Amino acid sequence: MKVLNLQCAHQHEFEGWFGSEDDFVSQLGRGLVTCPLCGDAHIHKKLSAPRLNLRSGRDEPVPSMPTGTSVAMSNHTTSSELAALQARMLRALREVVANTEDVGERFADEARAMHSGETEHRNIRGEASPQEALAMLEEGIEVIALPLVPAVKETLQ
Repeated sequence: MKVLNLQCAHQHEFEGWFGSEDDFVSQLGRGLVTCPLCGDAHIHKKLSAPRLNLRSGRDEPVPSMPTGTSVAMSNHTTSSELAALQARMLRALREVVANTEDVGERFADEARAMHSGETEHRNIRGEASPQEALAMLEEGIEVIALPLVPAVKETLQ
């Protein structure tokens, strides 16, 4: 198994597991390797060192960001901090998907019906144009735009 450090054109870093270098090249050529954050298919391999699993490091806790921490991005953000932030974003988006009903293109109609009391309130997600989203905000309906790339809706493997 070959574990590669990969990066998309938008500088999102992620890990890919492949049977061999040829397997990676083949999947990349067929457009099967995409960024789990943005869906970009313009992927390149980053330099990486072999991973050694040594007994001494197995019980050390993995550092994480405190809950509720607000993160400001700067040129001084390390790649490990960026990777941790990206992982938290994916987890948060997956939680949204797991706890909402997908109403698709009916989103604006469903949100308005709940807002006016025509239907029971529930957590929904779906599609709306920027104009529809702005109109709902002006009507007092709280909406937020979230990037839901395919990787958010399924388990990464």
